[in-house]
Amino acid sequence: MTESEQALAALIESCQPRTIAAFGDTGQRLAEHWQAQHSDCQLTHLAPSDTTQGLSLPETQDLALVTDALEELSRAQGQTLIGQLRNYGTRQIAVLVDNQSGWTLSDFIGLGFKRQARLEEGSKKLTLYTYNINNYNHKRTWNNPKYWANPEMWDKARW
Repeated sequence: MTESEQALAALIESCQPRTIAAFGDTGQRLAEHWQAQHSDCQLTHLAPSDTTQGLSLPETQDLALVTDALEELSRAQGQTLIGQLRNYGTRQIAVLVDNQSGWTLSDFIGLGFKRQARLEEGSKKLTLYTYNINNYNHKRTWNNPKYWANPEMWDKARW
């Protein structure tokens, strides 16, 4: 098992998904292996045509794996794929991308992802980016209903 496959397998293990959407050979192979060990897991295979026709997921996915894909898709198709997975409420997303693909850390940060790991497979350098809906937007003390309307300023100032 390669270093990138080990990283993805560890992510799958930590997530314990009941539903997985997989795009790309490596992701599909690892998802199928997980499903074989966990018969209650539902696997949805995604195809390149899904990036133009729109995703049709049966339910909110616990985990989406995107591997061997962004290098083959146009920038717009890749952003659409990742954006749709994220916007449909996928709880966790893992994207493995070749560093020579033109995708940068800034691209993924703009989509709400974090760089999880830098990996090497021979001469190939890869980066694993992850998105987790549970921790991508940390709680801020000022971002709650108590502070939205500035109640301490009521009847004290006019705007």
